[in-house]
Amino acid sequence: MACALAGWASPAAAQQWRMQYLYDEGKSVLDVQDVAFSSPMRGVAVGRIEERGHERGVSLTTSDGGVNWRLSPLEDEPVSLFLLNDSLGWMVTEKGLWRTAEGGKGWVKLPKVPAPALRVFFVDERRGWAACGNKTVLATVDGGAHWVKVQEASRQPGTTAGTVYGWIAFATPQVGIITGWDIPLHRDERYPDWLDPQRVVTRRETPHMTLTLETHDGGETWKSTSASAFGEITRVRFGAPGYGLGIVTHSASFEYPSEVYRIPWPNGKAEPAYRDKDFCATDAWLGPDGTAYLAGTVAFSKLRAYVPQKVKVLKTRNFTDWTPMPVDYRAVAKRVTLAGAGGDLWLATDNGMILKLAP
Repeated sequence: MACALAGWASPAAAQQWRMQYLYDEGKSVLDVQDVAFSSPMRGVAVGRIEERGHERGVSLTTSDGGVNWRLSPLEDEPVSLFLLNDSLGWMVTEKGLWRTAEGGKGWVKLPKVPAPALRVFFVDERRGWAACGNKTVLATVDGGAHWVKVQEASRQPGTTAGTVYGWIAFATPQVGIITGWDIPLHRDERYPDWLDPQRVVTRRETPHMTLTLETHDGGETWKSTSASAFGEITRVRFGAPGYGLGIVTHSASFEYPSEVYRIPWPNGKAEPAYRDKDFCATDAWLGPDGTAYLAGTVAFSKLRAYVPQKVKVLKTRNFTDWTPMPVDYRAVAKRVTLAGAGGDLWLATDNGMILKLAP
């Protein structure tokens, strides 16, 4: 049975991450794929329930800041989520793209996207982009009803089959970035990593193509860059003018599970901000008060993609000194996702937990 959980702390206690929601249905697991808040009161999380070898898509919605969550079925298994405001949002699923005009309480399927999408981003009700596989980025000017290819994306080096664009972020409606990578398949990948853990530890990570597309005119034109590098740029978050954070995720055999970079914008070279052999960052957030947050897991095992581990969150005001934050002891995960609105911040795990940063 799913339940809402409330915590208590004295007024003098430091900020801490308290459990708001825990999915505890017997013999099943809720894998939260994405979470987004359009305002401090309204939020949506989407994921899939895994039970006895079967999966089904579900959503969680709240209209009171996460005090209560409503679990509802979805017709398809979700991949990612984007909310523009309290009413309008889009959801990428395994089989297509859906749109809500009810803050996630109801979804309508849109015409088929011409490439397998991983994520969408909209700057208003009509203009948006989709990051896709097959070396494809798409653009729409009618809210997702029709899409056209961004030609600059397909001109990047790398194979079509191995190139994926996986993240979109805009600092302003004019300044945005799309990141991707080209990773050739390993010939020894006949078995999953968990079945052959020795291969995971000994297989050396090799450089591959890292791709970016940047716009400074609201997506009218895009400038492409590529470089041979280790890891994949899996997250880019922007805050107030002048700073952002990017996360590079590495394979299990690399010395560091992840590396975090500060990104000066609109122009500036990324510079190292944080890395730790025992911490795998999976998301970042930049608060309106200038505080930056990193969320991830303690990297005790090389098989971190298969073994849930303790959730860890760090914060900083200067991008140099990172301070660990108290996190509910029940919070374990393989992957965590952050979402904020106003001055509030939430964290969702891939095993059915949602926490809120509380004083």
